[in-house]
Amino acid sequence: MKNLLPLDISSAAMVNEYLSTFPPEISELTFTNLFAWRQGRPVWLMELNETLLFLIRTDICRNEQMVVFGPPVGVQTLAEIFTDQKLKGLIGAIRVTSADLTGLPPDFSVSEDRNNSDYVYRVADLSSLSGRKYAKKRSHIKQCLKAHDCVFEMITDQNIDECRDLLNRWCHSRQCDLDPSLCGESRAITTTLDLFDEFELLGGVIRVDGQIQAFSIAERLNDSTAVWHFEKAMPAINGLGQLINHWFTKECLQEFEFVNREQDLGIPGLRQAKESYHPDHLVEKLTVFRTA
Repeated sequence: MKNLLPLDISSAAMVNEYLSTFPPEISELTFTNLFAWRQGRPVWLMELNETLLFLIRTDICRNEQMVVFGPPVGVQTLAEIFTDQKLKGLIGAIRVTSADLTGLPPDFSVSEDRNNSDYVYRVADLSSLSGRKYAKKRSHIKQCLKAHDCVFEMITDQNIDECRDLLNRWCHSRQCDLDPSLCGESRAITTTLDLFDEFELLGGVIRVDGQIQAFSIAERLNDSTAVWHFEKAMPAINGLGQLINHWFTKECLQEFEFVNREQDLGIPGLRQAKESYHPDHLVEKLTVFRTA
């Protein structure tokens, strides 16, 4: 296919302009996400009739075949794209929603991608943790605050190196070098920290007895919703994960009604943790492939 450009840092202005004009719903469609994960998931760009497409290659792609990654950003629909004779190399789309399937040609199959559905919470719920359903969360937080001197700070140039140090310590405790998925996440977080100001992110840390032991990073997804990209808390400190979740929401996300906390990837423990915070709704995602 012609007119393909690899996603790189010079793409930021164009990508952000499209996403500002056509605000996304899924967590993958921020420049931060696309760029930070590009080593494990290379992305190409294509502009087509006032529409920006993100394209990737999957295991089933042959030769020059590609799939659309996320909904088209612009005026074109998936149905229009898949019937364009110049784009026969596009064999499907992943991480799309049911709203993107209108008019889809009959020679495409559709399947649910539950593992990549986004969990969306009300900011008011996570910042208040009120009611019986959050009683255990409040209890863990009280235990943490009783045992330690905990202080919240915004991520700044003065403490970002300490965030890198925390990431290194967390990875050492979890043996990231033995787990390709954790290695990939560590690279993505490192990239995000390196370009924190350029990406215009929201970030907060918690100092525990003087040392940074937790951080969270998010950004605007659309006018009503933030997307929470990363969270790290040293597991040995009981209640710290609940505390960074609670304080970061209170201190950094109050201008939003919702926060998208991304997917569980089908990991049982992660699914249980995300469900325990009682999401308002899921952004359900689908996979579409050409059958003929």
